[in-house]
Amino acid sequence: MWFDSWSDLGRVLLIGMTAYVMLVLVIRLSGKRTLSQLNAFDFIVTVALGSVLATILLSSDVSWTEGALALVLLAGLQFILAWISARAPRFRTLITARPAVVLWHGELQAEQLRRNRLSASEVHQAIRSSGAGDLGGIAAVVLETNGTLSVISTENLGDSSALSDLN
Repeated sequence: MWFDSWSDLGRVLLIGMTAYVMLVLVIRLSGKRTLSQLNAFDFIVTVALGSVLATILLSSDVSWTEGALALVLLAGLQFILAWISARAPRFRTLITARPAVVLWHGELQAEQLRRNRLSASEVHQAIRSSGAGDLGGIAAVVLETNGTLSVISTENLGDSSALSDLN
């Protein structure tokens, strides 16, 4: 169906504009973490916010107020989880993955690759993307909590204190 009524289109425009403004305010108030590179629970909240926005826009069964409350609820829960995880290390380990060393001094760590369902070619790609072409010049490749691969060259390893929290 291409068109039902002008009032339906007007509702989408009006609700869409106000819901968009509400979403921007909620994200702005919830802090930079909502828009940062995502770990698993940040990703879930971001997807849920998008789903709620779509529902507010397209479903006449959900009022704007109900949708706005859902947006605030999701952002509030994410804020509470982030606040608790920043203060309680044991809780943080329940909701976020730990970074893992998948290459150490030029040698792939087979157990970490297997445990994290990562292939050697993905590690090699990250190394190439960093501008390196030789595994021997790489001190470490770390699979970060947000799924990115950090490549640390031997010359940039220093005292390796940035790797102290890794397994």
